[in-house]
Amino acid sequence: MIRIIIADDHELIREGVKKIIRSSNDMRVAGEAADTGGMLELASRLRPDIAILDIGLPGQDGLEGLEEARRRFPDMPVLILSMHPEERFAIRALKSGAAGYITKSMAAEELIKAIRKVMSGGSYISPRLAELLALNVREPRHAALHDSLTARELQVARMIAAGKQIKQIAAELEISISSVNTYRNRIFGKMGLSSNASLIRYAVTHGLVE
Repeated sequence: MIRIIIADDHELIREGVKKIIRSSNDMRVAGEAADTGGMLELASRLRPDIAILDIGLPGQDGLEGLEEARRRFPDMPVLILSMHPEERFAIRALKSGAAGYITKSMAAEELIKAIRKVMSGGSYISPRLAELLALNVREPRHAALHDSLTARELQVARMIAAGKQIKQIAAELEISISSVNTYRNRIFGKMGLSSNASLIRYAVTHGLVE
């Protein structure tokens, strides 16, 4: 029996995922959470076979939560579930340790297929993601600039692009203002940007902010 935990802040999505999983006799949902912290607690207590993690959780960013889960539970594969198309975060998720990337628009059978693929020791790569990976390798100059950022840097970049002030970001992430400024400088250096305005333009163009 494949034991699965789910982390998504929308109850409707969790119910939908549970319904899909219940259609397979060899799978069951062992627990569910609405945030990353809850997912990590479930992983520690239940030791599931696999976790399904929403990339857009409140509080701690889903990618940062993914990296934390991989550090703490290296034997537990994590399948990312996202409302965003592969172009936005899939490659970044794989680099952060995800075993696969599923969009919420995909058919139900794709989720089951992804779980089985991961549990057999592989990684789930959709046809669209395979195209993006091939392009990334073949023509690295076309790789998205934000793919070079760490999970925390990407989280800070998205918050800056959303118009949040440095003090607000520091308070929400519970880090110092100087740490936020350090992340900001790293983001600008890696992405070749020079101002918040240029970061905002990039984020809007690439769909990193709503």
